[in-house]
Amino acid sequence: MTRIPSFKLRFQYFFDNYMSKGTIALIGGLAFISLMLIAAAGLVIAVGGRLLAPEGSNPPGFLEAAWLSLMRTLDAGTMGGDAGWGFRLIMLGVTLGGIFIVSTLIGVLTAGVEGKLDELRKGRSQVLESGHTLILGWSAQVFTILSELMAANANVKNARIVILADKDKVEMEDEIRARVETAGRTKVICRSGSPIDLTDLEIGSPHKAKSIIILPPEDDVRDTYVIKTVLALTNNPNRRADPYHIVTQIRDAKNMDVVRMVGERDKVQAVLMGDLIARVTAQTSRQSGLSVVYTELLNFGGDEIYFTKEPSLVGKTYGEALLAYEDSAVMGLQNADGSASLNPPMDTIIGVDNRLFALSADDDTLVTSGLPSIPVDEKVILPKGKAAPAKTEKCLVMGWNRCASTIIRELNNYVVRGSRVLVVADPSVSDEVKDVERAIRQCCGRLANQKVDFREGDTTDRTLLENIKAADYDHVIVLSYAGLGVQEADARTLVTLLHLRDIAERDETPFSIVSEMLDLRNRQLAEVAKVDDFIVSDHLISLMMAQLSENPALFAVFADIFDPEGSEIYLKPVGGYVEPGRPVTFYTLVESARRRGETAIGYRLAGEAGDAEKSYGVHTNPDGKQMSKLVTFCHSLGDTSHSFWGTK
Repeated sequence: MTRIPSFKLRFQYFFDNYMSKGTIALIGGLAFISLMLIAAAGLVIAVGGRLLAPEGSNPPGFLEAAWLSLMRTLDAGTMGGDAGWGFRLIMLGVTLGGIFIVSTLIGVLTAGVEGKLDELRKGRSQVLESGHTLILGWSAQVFTILSELMAANANVKNARIVILADKDKVEMEDEIRARVETAGRTKVICRSGSPIDLTDLEIGSPHKAKSIIILPPEDDVRDTYVIKTVLALTNNPNRRADPYHIVTQIRDAKNMDVVRMVGERDKVQAVLMGDLIARVTAQTSRQSGLSVVYTELLNFGGDEIYFTKEPSLVGKTYGEALLAYEDSAVMGLQNADGSASLNPPMDTIIGVDNRLFALSADDDTLVTSGLPSIPVDEKVILPKGKAAPAKTEKCLVMGWNRCASTIIRELNNYVVRGSRVLVVADPSVSDEVKDVERAIRQCCGRLANQKVDFREGDTTDRTLLENIKAADYDHVIVLSYAGLGVQEADARTLVTLLHLRDIAERDETPFSIVSEMLDLRNRQLAEVAKVDDFIVSDHLISLMMAQLSENPALFAVFADIFDPEGSEIYLKPVGGYVEPGRPVTFYTLVESARRRGETAIGYRLAGEAGDAEKSYGVHTNPDGKQMSKLVTFCHSLGDTSHSFWGTK
């Protein structure tokens, strides 16, 4: 037989449920109890009137009695002037009840405020921003991206960046304050939540964001995090009608098609990390300073790439457009379908639907010069000489990671048949390096132009470097070991670089040294080794993602720059273009390169190659007319000390 709950149990059940409703419900309950207490006291005084009031005084009415009770509820000292023992006893009861209610109210308010502060610290409240940049995920790349976006929005009022990551909000804010120099008017808002959870995703207001950057965790080798996050955005039941602009990165090329499929309704721009870094490393190993050039192109610190439609150039050739700007360096054409052609043929006719893209200080500086005549000095322009016959090359690769095999295959596109590559790595460093020899056989066993050999050994061992005769190689590439922590991997790289630099200084035959660093801050330490160039992989990827988030049209430009089938950036001696020792304008250099089917977009001073404050000697988009003194000074350092670079 079912027992009927007693009144005590039912009341306790009601009380427990009511107390669990939170601060607002508790305040409401206390207000109700106070009202009942005041009303009861006022009613007793009003009814008891003359019996409770002191002799010679008129009894108060109900409203007056209720007011007197309210004053004693809020302030216990008010009853000090009461007269008449009956009145005093009732007011004493009201005062004691008031003390209980007020003290409880203070406790409830304190607990409510502390709870709200804890909730705010957890970063679980939804942001109400619109037109913001949303960063989903957290990694070391976030600091570079924040710095670049702040530089891009330095003059933008009310710029907002929202970060949603599965990390404590306070920790994120502390790390940002420690590693990012805040500038401009950009406000950074951090929230805690999982980007792959549909409920948490709403915290960052993705449906109102102008662009979304997805940062995968470092252990997301299979790109599952990126794919699921893109899916959570594009197939969200609350998604907006307009397409999202999503920028992310992919490690495995096989997943690119999957990302395109889940984001077919939107503009999803995925950077293929391995191939990009491999191409940059391979090209930089043959042209020291190229990574600095790419950094200048990708960051917001100096001149940037802008697009323009110039009616006055419609019907003219691309070659004519190269000399039409004084404060901007033309790089190529964007076609009507959105694709880009870096350094197209000089006789390409500029159509109505074409847009020029160029390096310029700002979008409002990308204007034609309007000069009646271009200051080109025909006397100093040299005719195109015959290219020297290519020679076989020897390359030494030290260390191993997932990009190594791609670097070797990429090198195969630049060398002649008979060239050789020696890979030296220590399989005992980590599990990801154990199968390095098998990986070389599978990926690099049948290359057309070079043969790849492997030797096991500790790359930080000076004896090993001397035994393999590192000085006999044309190029040395030092890679960070996979499977190690960032600082440990960079420490091994630094030791290897110091040994190599010492060997290079003792040898009469120079060889180039290019190194990969994982942490940009360690580059300053590694500069002691005077390495020809550094590749900071995550830094370059972060710069590109920041650029794409601000201008999606750049995706086609970058795709062409880093596409091995398209035009590429080269550094070439200036002495092959103009007569040495003669002052010239940059217009003259552009014209000399144009006659060779090339686009000149800057120069590098070898005398400044070691100066970080001067961008290691790289100068993009120099003033067309104010170049003569620079070129004269450069030549005084020797013809090989100055190179200008362009596309070919």
